[in-house]
Amino acid sequence: MASRPELLVDILDLERIELDIFRGRSPAEGPQRVFGGQVAGQALVAAGRTVPAERAVHSLHAYFIRPGDPEVPIVYTVDRTRDGRSFSTRRVTAIQHGRAIFTLSASFHRPETGLEHQVPMPEAPDPEGLPERSTRLRPVEIRFAGEPPWVRGDGLPREPRSMVWMRARGPLPDDPLVHVCAVAYASDMSLLDSVLLAHGLTWDAESLTAASLDHAMWFHGPFRADEWLLYAQESPAASGARGLAQGRIFRRDGRLIASVVQEGLLRWTPGRHMPHPE
Repeated sequence: MASRPELLVDILDLERIELDIFRGRSPAEGPQRVFGGQVAGQALVAAGRTVPAERAVHSLHAYFIRPGDPEVPIVYTVDRTRDGRSFSTRRVTAIQHGRAIFTLSASFHRPETGLEHQVPMPEAPDPEGLPERSTRLRPVEIRFAGEPPWVRGDGLPREPRSMVWMRARGPLPDDPLVHVCAVAYASDMSLLDSVLLAHGLTWDAESLTAASLDHAMWFHGPFRADEWLLYAQESPAASGARGLAQGRIFRRDGRLIASVVQEGLLRWTPGRHMPHPE
């Protein structure tokens, strides 16, 4: 194990190799395939670096096409689709071995005033009193506000809902784009757990093949990703070996800062063991 975790600020620091072309790298120690949140966060960094600083990202829509190879740098190409008076649109393609592994479309919007409302933040215990259950240090701290889906191995269905507190491990610079990209990274870490809960399945005891298929986010207000954020998650449906999960991310003061929707591939093959993806 490394002496310290790879920090998000390092993972999100892309190298510009040509106009609208960037290169990102994976942590030195990690899983056998590139973590989906990493490629999403890096792609959003690439898009944001081609947009005027006063225009903040308000939405992204992404597709995971092929597994990423952590041994090879990822090249991100940015298409400047449109720059209007209020909005900028970008499309990013992540490439490895000459093939696209991921695509992202993102929209950026200059600040405006208008109608405002939000749903209330659910009640949750304070993060300071909750254990960090991961067996290795990650760039993002995750603390479950309840039992993780892999703790109880009784096979009994539960409510398809879970909540976690999360924050970047270590301080981040003040650049708002870095904080948005850090939350995009973290949003892929536990969202599909809510699908498993509905079926009494666990990552370490059941025969699952799992992968993110697509991912969408909408951003509603300012925040810092190096401060605790509550991620409330639920799964409304699963069918055809795919599970749908929804999430809402709140600042500690109750402000809703992002909404997330993801569909994941969840194949269950009895008799085949899959460890928890640490």
